[in-house]
Amino acid sequence: MKFGKSICILNVGGTKYAFSKDVIKDFPLSRVSRLHKCASEKEVLEVCDDYDRERNEFFFDRHSEAFCFIMLYVKYGKLRFVPQMCELSFYNEMIYWGLESSHLEFCCQRRLDDRMSDSYIHFSEEEAKLEEEMRGENLVTRVVTEREDSKWLERMRITFDEPTSSVAAQILASVSVIFVIVSMVMLCASTLPDWKTVENNSVEEHRIIEAVCISWFTAECIVRFIVSRDKCEFVKRPLNVIDLLAITPYYISVSMTMLTGENSQLQRVGVTLRVLRMMRIFWVIKLARHFLGLQTLGLTLRRCYREMVMLLLFICVPMAIFSALAQLLEHGLDLESPNEDYASIPAACWWVIISMTTVGYGDMYPITVPGRVLGGLCVVSGIVLLALPITFIYHSFVQCYHELKFRSARCTRSLSAEFLN
Repeated sequence: MKFGKSICILNVGGTKYAFSKDVIKDFPLSRVSRLHKCASEKEVLEVCDDYDRERNEFFFDRHSEAFCFIMLYVKYGKLRFVPQMCELSFYNEMIYWGLESSHLEFCCQRRLDDRMSDSYIHFSEEEAKLEEEMRGENLVTRVVTEREDSKWLERMRITFDEPTSSVAAQILASVSVIFVIVSMVMLCASTLPDWKTVENNSVEEHRIIEAVCISWFTAECIVRFIVSRDKCEFVKRPLNVIDLLAITPYYISVSMTMLTGENSQLQRVGVTLRVLRMMRIFWVIKLARHFLGLQTLGLTLRRCYREMVMLLLFICVPMAIFSALAQLLEHGLDLESPNEDYASIPAACWWVIISMTTVGYGDMYPITVPGRVLGGLCVVSGIVLLALPITFIYHSFVQCYHELKFRSARCTRSLSAEFLN
């Protein structure tokens, strides 16, 4: 924007700062430097709260003392918290002006991390997106339409997506959990040796139970698809994809049974049917809709993917080193009586994995003294290397659990107030 004057005045909470246009252009704070790129007064008002063209003064309705400390960072390069000011409030001011937590001094970063952990508040873009998605699914945080049919669809959506939103949602969730448990019991029992005899005596009962469970899951999936706002977003969600993978094999197996017959022709596709039947184990993941623990696990894995990659790296690198050394010490050097369990490096990798994780099945073990020394080093290194990233994952799990618990309680209180009103 072509300013009329060479001096620009920043009015932050009543405190004024005067800068030249050249300083504004290269200002370290991104929100201030954006003023130079504004081509119209409308764009200026998107950056600041008000603008006085005559005095070339930009108004920011922000905390003046916090901005004073931020200006000290601009001048001296060190950023610390304002005394007697909430760390989260100051961090909010930092985000507004374009700074991140990494700009803080190390001692203040630790204070901020502890404060955020205690308050279950996260300001990252991922958290903001997740919060927006949860608001989109919550009846209270969205504008309720005036049409009665829209209200009914919204209540149906909340009933199916929020198990703690109402008594009806709790009953629906309980019935769904019962069907999942029944399906899992039937699937596990079908692998028992004596199950064939029982199944032959009561074939119709077992088919009826299986058909009822599938019918419930199918109806639930169809209703949730009908009442969803965005059908494309509904199909992309992981839990909905899992529902589809769990339901589809039943209809495929029924169709193949009807097409191929019950006897000789069915045996040709028996392997395929058994694979499809075993895919029903995905129904267990449906419990994530109703249990906070499984939701916490999924959110933790989503946030800690970098730590998971680090954990995988910590396993693969020592595995390659120790497996090569074990194969050399147990098989390569001893030509008279080599240990055949370590005939190859891939075979030795299995021994390294069970040693680093301190499982120790005992199916293979070193017999030479150098091999046993190497095994001790492998176990000790596994304990140390695996403990490093697991600590970060553990803290993230605790934070995710408290955060989801807090949000669930807040959602329950809000929906209860809505229904009472």
